[in-house]
Amino acid sequence: MKLTIFPVLSACLLLGACGEGSLFDEGTEVATTGSITPANALATTRAAWRAALASGDFADIGASVGLSAAAPDGFSKVSPGALPAGRLTALLQKVPFGPDVLPCLTSGNMTISGDIADPADTTRLSFGDTFQVVYAACNDGFGEVLDGTVDMTVGDFSGDLVAGTYLLSLDAIATDLQVATGTDTITNNGDTTVSLDTTQAPFVDVSTSGVAMRIDSGSRSDTLSNFQSSQTVDGNVTPAPYTLSAAGTLDSTVLNGIVRYSTVDTFQGVGLEFPGEGRFRVDGSESSLQLVAIDNVNVDIEIDTNDDGVVDVVISTTWADVSGG
Repeated sequence: MKLTIFPVLSACLLLGACGEGSLFDEGTEVATTGSITPANALATTRAAWRAALASGDFADIGASVGLSAAAPDGFSKVSPGALPAGRLTALLQKVPFGPDVLPCLTSGNMTISGDIADPADTTRLSFGDTFQVVYAACNDGFGEVLDGTVDMTVGDFSGDLVAGTYLLSLDAIATDLQVATGTDTITNNGDTTVSLDTTQAPFVDVSTSGVAMRIDSGSRSDTLSNFQSSQTVDGNVTPAPYTLSAAGTLDSTVLNGIVRYSTVDTFQGVGLEFPGEGRFRVDGSESSLQLVAIDNVNVDIEIDTNDDGVVDVVISTTWADVSGG
């Protein structure tokens, strides 16, 4: 399994429920309570790495209305339910626009509606412009079937919408968003803020942040708080180099308490391979570990059982193993 950059509603890493309000008050520092030991270090690493990727999982949520991390001729990826930018500009000429029911590639449909401040200028968006996408058994043939609603509100915008080169901030909220694959079904309610820079396309810079999210899959529940992530992809080169960093706090049913994760050295890789460089730290209660990329196949997990700055145990394993949890 390769690393996917800018995943769009990935079934295994999708944003989860935040309910009617935030799970934590904004700015609240959540204390670490989980102990990290050699026995649970691999499980802790897996959960924290999963959380790090999950915090950026809405990075390309705007693709469903043509606001994509992939500018024309730039970095491309699978985007279920993506709307071509040309169709978006046509919709923008009607205010409010929609509901427009559009067929998905294989089966099902998505209904798009919204309201914008300046319908005369289809090259840009304005503060407070809104979009809503309602998925109904939407299957684009990429292994995921989507149901539910995504609401988006534009924060800041500058650039050219038609050219696909712009600076954009977007608040996205998922309501009863269900993603079904051949092996799992996840229902999600959550929100995040996305900042997207395609002004130097095909070099793309995107970040996400939020107060809280929950990832639910079967009996497992992962709750993230005060999270953020940052990713870049340079489409000028093939395969495209990328960077990835993330930080946040994680409370998971697969762990024995709350841990905090952060990126010590930014992860770097190419194409869809796992990172070949980078270092990731997980802090527990008077204990910690660091995930170190040896290359794009192998990693070390350095465990400090009493958090005295001295590595007590090293577990050598692979990216595939770490990503398996």
